[in-house]
Amino acid sequence: MEVAILTVGDEVLAGDTANTNATWLAGRLTEGGATVVRILTVPDDRALIAEVVQEWADAFDAVIVTGGLGGTPDDVTADAIADAFDRGLAVDDAVREDVLETVAAYRDENPETVAAHDLEIDVDAWAALPEGSRALINPAGLCPGCVLGNVYAFPGVPDEMKALFEEVAPEFGGDVVSRTLYTPQPEGSMVGVLAEARKELDASVGSYPATERQNRLKVSASDSAAVEEAVAWLRERVEIDDGGSGNEE
Repeated sequence: MEVAILTVGDEVLAGDTANTNATWLAGRLTEGGATVVRILTVPDDRALIAEVVQEWADAFDAVIVTGGLGGTPDDVTADAIADAFDRGLAVDDAVREDVLETVAAYRDENPETVAAHDLEIDVDAWAALPEGSRALINPAGLCPGCVLGNVYAFPGVPDEMKALFEEVAPEFGGDVVSRTLYTPQPEGSMVGVLAEARKELDASVGSYPATERQNRLKVSASDSAAVEEAVAWLRERVEIDDGGSGNEE
């Protein structure tokens, strides 16, 4: 299964917010056997988001969009996804009720803050999702997520994104298997072996240098036997450290 990840937000591009969502999602998807084929960050630009979503929805098995959902003026992701599918926005009764309950709970828990700041929430703006989408009720916050076709949209708040992803995680899968080996050899000393591996093996081998721990070799394939064969092949040509931080994963 090929999955593309689109993160939305001016604050991410400005460096004000670290893009931990993309890293976390890529890890979880890979753990499940899916293949992450694209990661892109775009600004809060409705037309651009719609363009990318439309293109990727046709090109890949699934698209995950994080950020830009909500009821503030810069939250344009729901509109953009609706545009990509030539639809409008609608408010589902169950989603609206959940937003109302979440707001009421916040008011009860924070009466002084609410009184001091005259909190007013446009419930419909926060609950609106693309017409015909499957709503994902947010167990960790105010803003819902949704699924429309093969496009999954989650809020950008990390805890909320993770909670919603876990609700649909079984829908992402694949048969990619991987093993990680650690080596004390400098990456430059393995260039010939890595070039030969590309020709000889039915598995891909990635080399990832590190400064604080040993270098990594990640072996991946859709067939576990091919992975094991590649690991054995590498052991004959590269110094592999099986102790301490060099344990295989």
